[in-house]
Amino acid sequence: MTKSVEKEAGINICIPIPEGVNVTINGRSVKVEGPKGGIERELWHPGLHIQIEKRDTGSNEIVINADSTRKEERAMAGTYASHLKNMITGVKEGFFYKLKVVHAHFPMQVAVTKEGKSVSVSNFLGERKPRIAKVEAGVKVEIKGKGGDIVVSGIDKEAVGQTAANIEQITRIKGYDPRVFQDGIYLVEKGIGADV
Repeated sequence: MTKSVEKEAGINICIPIPEGVNVTINGRSVKVEGPKGGIERELWHPGLHIQIEKRDTGSNEIVINADSTRKEERAMAGTYASHLKNMITGVKEGFFYKLKVVHAHFPMQVAVTKEGKSVSVSNFLGERKPRIAKVEAGVKVEIKGKGGDIVVSGIDKEAVGQTAANIEQITRIKGYDPRVFQDGIYLVEKGIGADV
């Protein structure tokens, strides 16, 4: 649970670090490591300070401080708190997105390349050339069943979401009536707790 305290002198947001998760801050870089892996990202904004503080209970907390209570600082502090919580959840449990392959007119074939760096969709609306979607680094894409579901999983929520969006976007229909041609790949579920 995140505590947000708005003092007269500024903003103070505390994020508890769960057991089994290690957080290191080196300048602008924040690294979060856990049982499923590690994520590192640069978090910096003028007037905001991120540090690790030890509590009386023996547990550690990430503390985001801002000198002023201006709207911009409040918004950025909240954004950083969300990023850090997502990083902690990712290294502890992981994230997944489920997509459904829908085809009525032309049976499309979906395949992941050998290197796992892209997803290929063949025979979409009868096209001869396959459509290719990029898979972000650190993301795993699996095709379950016979052309039914696509499961995108990983520890970095942004990379998993971007990969799912890339796959969904390559089957966007242009120039056809979407009420008639409902072929495509659509997001049906997303959540926490992937087999990464």
